[in-house]
Amino acid sequence: MATAAAAGRAAPGPGQIEFIALMAMLAATVAFSIDAVLPALGDIAEEMSPDAPNLAQFVLTAFVLGMGAGTFLAGPLSDAIGRRPTVALGAALYCAGAGWGFFAQTLEGLLLARLIQGIGAAGPRVTMLAIVRDRHSGPEMARIMSFVMTVFALVPAVAPLLGAGIIAVTGWRGVFGAFLVFSAISVGWLWLRLPESLPPPRRRPIRPALLMAALRETLSNPRVRRAIIVQMLAFAALFATLSSLPYVFEEPYGRGASLALWFAALAVLSAGGSLLNARLVGRLPLGWIVTGTMAVLAVLSFLAAALASAGALPFPAFWLWGVSVFFMAGLVMGNVNTIALEPLPHVAGLATSVVASLATVGAVALAAPVGLLYDGTPVPLTLGVGAMAGAGAWLARRL
Repeated sequence: MATAAAAGRAAPGPGQIEFIALMAMLAATVAFSIDAVLPALGDIAEEMSPDAPNLAQFVLTAFVLGMGAGTFLAGPLSDAIGRRPTVALGAALYCAGAGWGFFAQTLEGLLLARLIQGIGAAGPRVTMLAIVRDRHSGPEMARIMSFVMTVFALVPAVAPLLGAGIIAVTGWRGVFGAFLVFSAISVGWLWLRLPESLPPPRRRPIRPALLMAALRETLSNPRVRRAIIVQMLAFAALFATLSSLPYVFEEPYGRGASLALWFAALAVLSAGGSLLNARLVGRLPLGWIVTGTMAVLAVLSFLAAALASAGALPFPAFWLWGVSVFFMAGLVMGNVNTIALEPLPHVAGLATSVVASLATVGAVALAAPVGLLYDGTPVPLTLGVGAMAGAGAWLARRL
């Protein structure tokens, strides 16, 4: 295993299992911040937008939008000052947003708090990818990312249940207190156990000329550009599903009260996507895995849309379709990141920022209209995901 030396000294680091768990914890900042809020959307809508309950889903959108914007800063910052300080600064901003959200009295104030949280969450998210790229490359990086995503996938199984429990005791504002605790644990773990993976000689100062040169290098590579668009489409499908699931579970199927339990089961099953990917990596080209996965999801989504239009999509079938969306993420996200970052090891931080930010902001732009088109049936969601997956499969043929 290729491991970067710590800055100026030989420092013991975590073993592979602990490293994977720590990277998953950093990545889970995003998943926990989204999934723990899902059970609270109804209460937030009732308190802050009773006349337009659909607007409550922007609590998710604002966070993801902030995260996309924050990635433009996190990558260059991590290249300039190191990975560990960048995580710490991002966590501080994330905690500030969580505190603001706890005391917010209007929907607009809550959305602004979530935007700040998202900007802060970009620090752990982007830096995690850069740390993995510092230490690994090629199929080994894809394999490590598959295991990271497997652990990461368990967070959506726990987060809604934890969120529902907190809400039952403290109300929805208590979830924002849980964000503070989660961030403190993950950053403390990193600071105590993981040596800096980017020593001073390899750092790049934040200079406009250097940033523009690295940006041009990243975007001038056709394969990287295609990987960004494929990641954007995959993330948009995932985010559209997350935004709409609480409404679909509640209205047409009457399962709103058991949302957390159904979502937990969905997340546990979909973790198999990452485990399967870990076995396929090295045996099949990464582009083949991505193309096949998104093509299958497109077919399943259009079939679900046709059945829903005819009123013949029972809840178990819809739930299994939801599993397929999250299963897709386990087979696609890590591989697309690996494809995008493989040619750019010398600008890993900035490349991670460009890839993640463009994919995330683009995903929000694609997913938000799907959520707003919700009409009391699963049709808009399944059609939207089918279109995104189909376009992704077509583009991924040339990865």
